[in-house]
Amino acid sequence: MQLWVGLGNPGPQYAMHRHNVGFMALDAVAEVHDFSTPKKQFQGWTQEGRIGSDKLILLKPGTFMNESGRAVRAALDFYKLTPADVTVFHDELDLLPFKVKVKVGGGTAGHNGLRSTDAHIGPDFRRVRIGIGHPGHRDRVTGYVLGNYAKAEIEPLSDMLGAIAAEAAWLAGGNDARFMSDVALRLQD
Repeated sequence: MQLWVGLGNPGPQYAMHRHNVGFMALDAVAEVHDFSTPKKQFQGWTQEGRIGSDKLILLKPGTFMNESGRAVRAALDFYKLTPADVTVFHDELDLLPFKVKVKVGGGTAGHNGLRSTDAHIGPDFRRVRIGIGHPGHRDRVTGYVLGNYAKAEIEPLSDMLGAIAAEAAWLAGGNDARFMSDVALRLQD
């Protein structure tokens, strides 16, 4: 069993924020792979399903970004999983918009959701880094991250989320390189 966590903030006012792209990615996976309806659990919402032979629990913490790790820890303990069973989907300033990279472990790069998760389960979990680009100056980061995607970004956002969901079987099967490669191929113009 794997636990896939989307980072974001709960509530409709945050739904289209760049910071919520982790939630959006899980929603796309759940829809494409016909996961169960969301259930309130672990201070958030969970959905269960399978991708191929892999059983997955999708978790969207309802604790707000800064406390995401509490929900991840609760789910980890309940299912008796290890950090190696966890994949966290999150926005990444240091990647160009709509680029998707996967890595295991590493730092938090100032991301409060990653910082909280790291504090509760340690750094040894897999991360799906979803590029949102950088606004150019660090003084503009907060407004940018907590801002909605622009109208011109909606189509590429939709394409990227669709590619993540369509290629999720590679990720579930542990073939991170193939997942990244096939997502990138789908997004070529």
